[in-house]
Amino acid sequence: MTDDPESNLEQWKETMQAEHDEAIHNPDPDEDHRIEGVAQVSYRVSFEYDPDTGSLERADREQVDELADPELLSCACGVRGMTPEEATAHVAAVRE
Repeated sequence: MTDDPESNLEQWKETMQAEHDEAIHNPDPDEDHRIEGVAQVSYRVSFEYDPDTGSLERADREQVDELADPELLSCACGVRGMTPEEATAHVAAVRE
């Protein structure tokens, strides 16, 4: 590492990217490899005031968008932040 913070940051990024690529393309065969991701669907929720309890009660809910696949995926083995293409390569490497 040098005294130049920008240079140090770039070096760190390159090292982290190399480690990430290694984990994707050379998975541990003894680990559980199951690809997963987190997706959200938005709902519009309306409430009505209940004067007996003095609170808002859910009255209705309407789904306002469709379920979409997440942009970044993870593997149960601990590799995180993979694109769908990287996740495919990761699982394919396990099967080789």
